Amino acid sequence: MVGVLGGARMLQVARKTAWHSAGMRKAPLLARYFSHSKSESSQASTLEPGSQLHGFTVEDVQAVSELKLKALRLRHQKTGLEWLHIDRDDNNNVFSIGFNTSVTDSTGVPHILEHTTLCGSKKYPVRDPFFKMLNRSLSTFMNAWTAHDYTQYPFSTQNAQDYENLQSVYLDAVFQPTLREVDFRQEGWRMERDQQELGWKIKGVVYNEMKGAFSDAGSLFATRAEQQMYPGTTYENVSGGDPQKIPELTYEALVEFHRTRYHPSNARVYSYGSFPLAPQLQRMDAAISPYVRQSPIQVPMEVKPFGERMVTEFGPVESAAGPADKQTKFSVSYLTNDMRNVYESFAMSVFSGLLLQGASAPMHKALIDTHIGSDFSSNTGYSPFTRQTSLTVGLQGMADKDIPMVEQRISETLARVGEEGFEQRRIDAALASVELAYKHKTSDFGLSLMRSVSTGWFHGVDPVEYLRVSENVERLRTDSGVFQKLVDRYFANSPHKLKYVMLADPKYMQGLEEKEHELIQTKLASLSSADLAKIDEKNAELAEEQMRKEDLSSLPTLTLDDVAADAQRYAVDMGVCAESVPVQWRTAATNGISYMRAINAVRDKYPDLWPFMPLFCEALTYQGTGARDMAEIETDIRLHTGGISFSPFVTTDLDNLGHIEAGISFGSHCLDAHIDKMYALISELLRETNFANSSRLRTLLAAMATNMYNDVAYSGHAFARRLAASTLTPEMDAVEALSGISQVRFLGDLRRSGDLARITERLEQVRDVVFDRSTLRTAVTANAGSAEANQQALEQMLAKYPTEASDALRSQGAKFASSASRFFCPLPVSTNYAAQATRCIPYTHPDSVKLQVLAKFLTPAFLHREIRERNGAYGGGASFASVQGIFSFFSYRDPMPRETMQTFNRSLEWLLTHEISDREMREAKLSVFGDLDAPLSVSDEGMAYFTAGITDDMRQERRERFFAVTAQDLRQVAQQYLAGNEAQSRTAWI
Repeated sequence: MVGVLGGARMLQVARKTAWHSAGMRKAPLLARYFSHSKSESSQASTLEPGSQLHGFTVEDVQAVSELKLKALRLRHQKTGLEWLHIDRDDNNNVFSIGFNTSVTDSTGVPHILEHTTLCGSKKYPVRDPFFKMLNRSLSTFMNAWTAHDYTQYPFSTQNAQDYENLQSVYLDAVFQPTLREVDFRQEGWRMERDQQELGWKIKGVVYNEMKGAFSDAGSLFATRAEQQMYPGTTYENVSGGDPQKIPELTYEALVEFHRTRYHPSNARVYSYGSFPLAPQLQRMDAAISPYVRQSPIQVPMEVKPFGERMVTEFGPVESAAGPADKQTKFSVSYLTNDMRNVYESFAMSVFSGLLLQGASAPMHKALIDTHIGSDFSSNTGYSPFTRQTSLTVGLQGMADKDIPMVEQRISETLARVGEEGFEQRRIDAALASVELAYKHKTSDFGLSLMRSVSTGWFHGVDPVEYLRVSENVERLRTDSGVFQKLVDRYFANSPHKLKYVMLADPKYMQGLEEKEHELIQTKLASLSSADLAKIDEKNAELAEEQMRKEDLSSLPTLTLDDVAADAQRYAVDMGVCAESVPVQWRTAATNGISYMRAINAVRDKYPDLWPFMPLFCEALTYQGTGARDMAEIETDIRLHTGGISFSPFVTTDLDNLGHIEAGISFGSHCLDAHIDKMYALISELLRETNFANSSRLRTLLAAMATNMYNDVAYSGHAFARRLAASTLTPEMDAVEALSGISQVRFLGDLRRSGDLARITERLEQVRDVVFDRSTLRTAVTANAGSAEANQQALEQMLAKYPTEASDALRSQGAKFASSASRFFCPLPVSTNYAAQATRCIPYTHPDSVKLQVLAKFLTPAFLHREIRERNGAYGGGASFASVQGIFSFFSYRDPMPRETMQTFNRSLEWLLTHEISDREMREAKLSVFGDLDAPLSVSDEGMAYFTAGITDDMRQERRERFFAVTAQDLRQVAQQYLAGNEAQSRTAWI
């Protein structure tokens, strides 16, 4: 969805990156539920402080009524391992184990250890059990990540046996990993002969991942600024690894880091949900009983104040869309509170939002509305992820000559806030948003809680303190002058203030390549011919290991018997509002929140206007109206709703890939007490937005052009897939125009043209043709008691809704036709993204389910090994978009895109000669059902029917077809739709 609050989505909040393992899943569609006996599920509620169970002592038990949970803190008596269990009536259960892994260098040792830990263990001695469990499980989430100070291994599932299986694999992985050198070389780094260049290169999954991360101009800026902010501490290092430093890490250092850090005394365990706690404690006690308590490793975390410092460094060009003289980034960072003060961290986060977010924010007015830069810098915002927190204000897309002015405006704005504070309505709105966010029922609530408590918990904070949101909100409401006090304490006379400048160097990426070449040459100079022969031998061993057929019998697995035969159904009632507008009603337990969504289809095509749709949707929540400016409107939005969003909408006919429905989708949610206000605000925005406010339009356009360009470095695989598929079907042609490389170029061209009058005219034309009551449909999800209030408010909104679209620009446009088959899009990034897309069949075709299972089979059976393990890409695989009818291959942060393109085709050749086993078929289907049965947020229940017309009966029929797919079916659809189908296939390389 585009936007939440006017201007808020433009704000680049601090990106304190957690370095992730690939293999995360899953996309939610349907839910499955499992029950337990009353005695099991209620066991946690009977425990009291001092209770002892399976080697653990209960230290504290607290109920948090506002979140409907009970929190138990336990400690293992022998090792000191800490455990937080959240007992809550939620079937999507979560488990995580993490370790403090603060670093003293930038070799990326915790990040590489995170990868190699998951490459096999004593109990499960197979290559990469983590990825293999993805297809032996019905998990709703599996991942691992390395943050500043800790590494975590979380998963979630609704199946009790699955939970036990995954917990066993995770515990054996962290405490008894094989940690083979061959895995270190695959996941970390290695030198390898470059057969094409007749030289040497550095490969490795993490190495290439971090090369890609450092190609992102925003990520690089935030990382380098933080390093300069915290000299002499662990935070001056890159926990994920600096590509220039990663090759300094030795295998022996990796093993030693595991020995000292992956110890129960250094661990934090989190569990959440309705599964019984006692069996988990028993399994954990058995896993860690051989250990004895040890003291944690200490690293410096508190910086010595250095007064005021200015640092200037060089980085990549920010955006091709921006003026050549406005490529500089600049920020000012202030050291703030100790993160262990939970209330003050909460107050600082609210202060940051009031200072920075939205049209009414003082810094937005001082820096963004004045057009000094294109947007806030990527590190702007409050960062609570270091022992001593910080708040940063900065700009990107600015001229270096404006640095003194920007610094002055930041200081003046902070001083003014220190004197005047913030408007009370804005404070009330910010706190209302916090309270509503915690009432909103999401499908991943347990994971969200884990993320919210983890950083402080690893620094010794009682994690339950983070759960008492209402207490902090009420304390802040009664804390007179709290924000002025924060300014006086941390900003008026800051003892630690960093001014950081990054100048754009057009040859920066070339310089990185030269540094990499110099690094390779330096290493080669220290190696003898015998050393090089040994490297060749080890590389040959790795290649042999990657191709070795494994015995996977040691890994636990679910079977298809564990999959429910019937899909979860979501009852909806169909009605009509304002005499003709269809309304889908769903009654559910929404915790006192009403959800509204609408789709306005456009009957006729307007090819000249379609690329303006993303800008149009953003402008609706940014420009303000003729009667009110956006600062006033957004305060109302925050006071009364959880945000209002507008986005382009396009979907393919379930029976015909050549027919699409396109238009705009919009929605919001609010407490039932604010239903009237929510609908009134939506009506105000869609009818009265003032596109002629050229000053704000120029600001919005600059931010969108810059941010979308920078997104390519982070999400290049998605852009490559859109580009490859863009000439295959009408929907993918539209998607490319709306959110692909074509849109990146379009926004850049608009920004360079500077013709705001023409752009305003186009946006007004879009409004004229998009909003039409005759093509509108709506959906409401609410409690039974609020249906009438929603009906009345919706009637009032529709009474003022445009009744007929303008005929002035009515045009059928050109008929869609396939065109170019290969795309190459050069960008200044250190890694690449490759994709291949093939047009197949519509959703209702019987072969559609076979193609979906095929994608789930090819990824783990062939593509993962070839693209990630052998080629060194961070990720890659196959997918089938069933509604779009597109089968695609992709790679992510790929050092060898040419070889990957060949791998896509080789996967099909391999499939046609490979004898698919019963195990492989079962695992592919389990992966499919894992996606289908993932839990939904209450707001998404019934939306498959509303958005795409997919009924419960259709989902059930498709489910039964999945069970029936055979190995021969996979070969049949591969041969019929994919192999040798050049006429319907396209490739893209970014």
